[in-house]
Amino acid sequence: ESVADHSFRCAVIGYVLAHTEGADPYRVFLMTLFNDIHESRIFDLHKMAQRYIDGKAAENRSFSEQIGSLPKAMKAELAGAREEYNRQKTKEGVIARDADVLECLIQAREYQCYGFREAVKFMKKAPRFLKTKSAKALWKMASVIDPNDWWFKLSTFTR
Repeated sequence: ESVADHSFRCAVIGYVLAHTEGADPYRVFLMTLFNDIHESRIFDLHKMAQRYIDGKAAENRSFSEQIGSLPKAMKAELAGAREEYNRQKTKEGVIARDADVLECLIQAREYQCYGFREAVKFMKKAPRFLKTKSAKALWKMASVIDPNDWWFKLSTFTR
């Protein structure tokens, strides 16, 4: 999946979770859409790369450069949203992170259904990082359904 795929799905999930949890869906939108923007430049550094590269410093530098030429108010808003996400002190920040984790879990479930057995390891480990009731409930449903069911129901075979 691309950063765009992940970010879009995070935003959709975040919107649903925010409404369900009684939070500001637009604040969650902002955080989920811009959370991984640095990955468009430095990619998502895997654990091996992080042994040799200071991932946080690279993310921060990339993000700062990406928003550097924006108007002052916009830059402040995006930097504030990033800080809110990273601190995890607000309801919206927690929901945005839950959307991020949940999107990765759903992606892993899709990989599992396509035959990639290793995805199960992530699916066993990651749910403990979900904090909101809504995210946990959504994962409980998503973890047992076949993500292709909707598609197969669209196709009919007639003679």
